[in-house]
Amino acid sequence: MSTDEFEDRLMALRPRLHRYCARMTGSAVDGEDVLQDTLVKALGARATAARMDNFEGWLFRIAHNTSLDLLRRRSRNAVVPLDEDVDAPPVPEADIPAISFQTFLQLPELQRCAVILKDVLGHSIEEVASIAECTPAAAKSALQRGRTRLRQLAQMPPDPRLPLMPEASRQKMAAFVDLFRAGDFDAIRAMLADDVKLELVNRLKLEGREKIAPYFTRYAEETKWRFSLGAVEGRPAMLVFESGAMEKPAYFVLVDWREDRITAIRDFLFAPYVLEAADWVQIGRA
Repeated sequence: MSTDEFEDRLMALRPRLHRYCARMTGSAVDGEDVLQDTLVKALGARATAARMDNFEGWLFRIAHNTSLDLLRRRSRNAVVPLDEDVDAPPVPEADIPAISFQTFLQLPELQRCAVILKDVLGHSIEEVASIAECTPAAAKSALQRGRTRLRQLAQMPPDPRLPLMPEASRQKMAAFVDLFRAGDFDAIRAMLADDVKLELVNRLKLEGREKIAPYFTRYAEETKWRFSLGAVEGRPAMLVFESGAMEKPAYFVLVDWREDRITAIRDFLFAPYVLEAADWVQIGRA
């Protein structure tokens, strides 16, 4: 497989990989971080001539292990060995989009892995076992028990509470959104730290005030976007709506600060799949 073909296949699988990583980690944003680590590892493994008899399974195994690495760094759920075989029906496909990432996070890791791979992404039990590096019997048991528990969780009323957002963070993002909406990009440039980082997720990364200048120039030339203050997974965010489609944002932008200086901008314009089922709320109007 040529380098170009290899990279094309990686990019084609990116949304499916994110669906897995986001549900495994309980966060659309963390899922993108895990996905990026997965792609870096895959490129490195190819360079060392790792075997790839089943390309998609090989890639999902890397994503699975990378997700577990993040979860273990958080010291959250431990992998639970399962050997009980309970006959449970699959979670209805129509219900899957409504199940939040945080709901998936309430399953033990092996159950979560099995349900996501089988019921969300359509893998076989044998493929689940290969990716999770367990026996088919353990994968089947995890799937059945995970389905049962997920159906129970899906029947529970949602928690209406939103994560508390620090007022200082809300005010900074509100000011950023107001300047974006007014097209006052000179004022935003004045707020940038010298070592500011820009990531157009799934496209490019730049560092330094001068290097990211074209980012604002392109937004100044674009008229189809509408901007609003919001929160994504409890983090202050700029929600970006396309004119005429105001029910749900097309994507979002996150900003990091060091005191009153912007140190990082993470723009998900080229990664709309991240917002597929992320928890978001609009605070201001677009």
